[in-house]
Amino acid sequence: MTDISKQHVIGFVGLGVMGKSMARNLLQAGFTVVVYNRSGTAADELVALGGRRADSLAALAAQCDVVGLCLPDTPDVEQVLFGAHGMAPALRRGSVVIDFSTIAAPATVDFAARLRQAGVELLDSPVSGGPKGASEGTLSCMIGGDAEVLARCMPVFRAIGKTFTHIGPSGAGQLCKSCNQLAVFGTVMAVFEALTLARKSGIDPDKVRDALLGGSAQSFVLQNHARRFLDGQYAPGFRVTLMQKDLRLAHAAAQDAASFAPVAALAEQLLAALRNTGRADLDSTALGLLYEDLSGIVR
Repeated sequence: MTDISKQHVIGFVGLGVMGKSMARNLLQAGFTVVVYNRSGTAADELVALGGRRADSLAALAAQCDVVGLCLPDTPDVEQVLFGAHGMAPALRRGSVVIDFSTIAAPATVDFAARLRQAGVELLDSPVSGGPKGASEGTLSCMIGGDAEVLARCMPVFRAIGKTFTHIGPSGAGQLCKSCNQLAVFGTVMAVFEALTLARKSGIDPDKVRDALLGGSAQSFVLQNHARRFLDGQYAPGFRVTLMQKDLRLAHAAAQDAASFAPVAALAEQLLAALRNTGRADLDSTALGLLYEDLSGIVR
């Protein structure tokens, strides 16, 4: 396969909050982009910007040199690739699938092996940076797969992101994303525990946040997530359901590796409890509401 250039056709499947922005950035970078989404209306904006709509996964696969995926979970990726109406049989020999979804690493290794038998390469590249990073094209990409394939596909990555790290072979990108989510949500847990302690003790959590920002506790979570929580802004963002899925993957990865992971185990339980309070579709910063509930705080 030659290096990917603007003469090549890029497909994109999964046009949610993240995927739509990534596909739009590919269009703005000058690529020919073919899109497919289960909801036909999700592709309308991209078609209006010059994208082409495919009527099926097979139709998209047959005309693309690279296909990007941004889907919710492991079963969704498997269905799109290998389901009854999946794209795998129609993918061009020598083409590349770049999976920007966050899914299970063992499944990714299996998917890569199955595609390679048909002459298709898979790069797993879960991303960090959220909707803002997707919109601005500044995502951080954690990439697993063949280094030479990655080098050929760098023009695609540069259109959607800012930081690119080749972690290792297939599945390594997904494992890195589990590490990322564990570190982020572990910080979320600690920050909201601290703010709840402040409020329960009768001191102003806004002032506590300001003080902590000036010292060693300063973090992106304290700067941004805590501000949203204190302002009562719980619209996603990153939904509780998705964060629960990501921490489930992190916990499973730790169990597979026999790695001690108390934070992952507790995070998975807390997210399940938060979801059971009817807040599944709020931003994951709504965890602070659960902390307040369990502390007897009524506001």
